[in-house]
Amino acid sequence: MSQVPRWFERKFEFSFPVELYPNVLARLRGTPARVEEMLRGRSREVLVSKPQGKWSAQEHAGHMADLEPLWLARVGDYVNASAQLTVTDLQNRKTDEANHNARPLDEILSEFRNAREKLLKSIDGLDKALFSRAIPHPRLKTPMRLVDHLYFVAEHDDHHLARIWELVNTTPPNR
Repeated sequence: MSQVPRWFERKFEFSFPVELYPNVLARLRGTPARVEEMLRGRSREVLVSKPQGKWSAQEHAGHMADLEPLWLARVGDYVNASAQLTVTDLQNRKTDEANHNARPLDEILSEFRNAREKLLKSIDGLDKALFSRAIPHPRLKTPMRLVDHLYFVAEHDDHHLARIWELVNTTPPNR
């Protein structure tokens, strides 16, 4: 049984100062290295094991790559002053249909690293005032500043990293 709280049950409070955006960006920059460190060198059996039919460690990594286009689209929402942030598929069909367990791990990790670099590059040249622009989040029904969105992404990363950590460090029961 996982100790990681369910993502959709999480509550978020965005009360920190916008000036902390460099700290949030540091977290986002570090995620590819952290996921690579957790997964590289693990046996295929550990990477693709699906306890209780839930996602494997490799599928969690694939899901992180799957969501990068959403995060990038939402940065575009801030740039374009959209009325609401881009909606996502709450059923995660993209991840369920991607068959990440059949893919080479290095391909997934490279895809994630490249997509994350694209996200960070899209933020690099932004006017610093944009980090305080607020747009309603479609599921949370609360305004989120760009800095809050990036924090949300970092929290999503950490959620999946925590789950990956559990999966790769759990000894399977004797069969």
